[in-house]
Amino acid sequence: MPLPPLAQLPTDLVAACDYERYARERMTEATWAYVSGGVGDEHTLSANPAAWQQLPLHTRVLADLKEGHTRTVLFGQSMAHPILLAPVAYQTLLHPEGERASAYAAGAMGAGFVASTLSGVPLEAIAAATTGPLWFQLYFQPDRAVTADLVRRAEAAGYQVLVVTVDVPVNGVRNRERRAGFSLPPAVQAANLEPYPLPAPPVLSDWESPVFQHLMAQAPTWRDIEWLQAQTRLPIVLKGITSVTDAREAANRQLAGVVVSNHGGRSLDTLPATARLLPDIAEAVGTRMTVLVDGGIRRGTDVLKALALGADAVMVGRPQAHALATAGALGVAHLLKLLHEELEMAMALTGCATVEAVGPQVLAHR
Repeated sequence: MPLPPLAQLPTDLVAACDYERYARERMTEATWAYVSGGVGDEHTLSANPAAWQQLPLHTRVLADLKEGHTRTVLFGQSMAHPILLAPVAYQTLLHPEGERASAYAAGAMGAGFVASTLSGVPLEAIAAATTGPLWFQLYFQPDRAVTADLVRRAEAAGYQVLVVTVDVPVNGVRNRERRAGFSLPPAVQAANLEPYPLPAPPVLSDWESPVFQHLMAQAPTWRDIEWLQAQTRLPIVLKGITSVTDAREAANRQLAGVVVSNHGGRSLDTLPATARLLPDIAEAVGTRMTVLVDGGIRRGTDVLKALALGADAVMVGRPQAHALATAGALGVAHLLKLLHEELEMAMALTGCATVEAVGPQVLAHR
């Protein structure tokens, strides 16, 4: 099924940020608080995009770029550019087609799509909707048998990389979401988890901590990552790395990659922006593993800066949600088109013919 023509979109949708306004008009206040809010006072939420904006670029002229392109290879998969759609949960909250629409758009634009464990559409249906590179984001479940079955389902459906989110063993304190009284509508569920029995609720005394005696008691550790490595031959990427020490540990354990991520400002407030964290982590692991980054990517220039700081690719989360809510698959495809075109122009104006040519030389006064 081909995408509808771009002429169907409003003419003032010319940048990723423009989708935010249209998306807000299509959501209730509570849903908007869930999609766009962060934790605590939202310092990290606002710091993420600001950090990219504050990095100045350095132009180069008269470069021979007639053979230029943005093609990227990650884990043996060829992509049109180094921009992937991040795992965003419960996309049926935003559009009836949910993850089907986003995955279809990614495939149409040659982009990678990362499906969430908490997707509103089963992972098999998502895989059937796209011809593009397809990764599966895994949340460890309290029952290892359920976790193993999710991995087997992803493998059988053709997913090529496992992205294990490790930075939210407990949810952050999302004040904006709680003030708005957000809860998932009955029709929106974690479709991938529906076949499995619900875990029994904890029985805690008045003096036991629900954080430490319940949630952290079930949270994955490095031992669980080692167990997962024995369960699958798929490359494993750890998402939610903010520490050089953890990045080195992942490399030492021969994991395939990391995503430098503070969960979009939705885990622990006052964590540094990912643009600040990326250079040290990329330097620490060197060429031993693939490095991706998310958090506040809103422009093709942000993608260029991420590459310059050592990332191999970026993931885009909230703009994907905004575009999906605005115009379904067409909106998501158009968003990717805008970011791709901006990246091409930024590369051309900084004298870079390929993504491999992008380095610290494109940044001014660093």
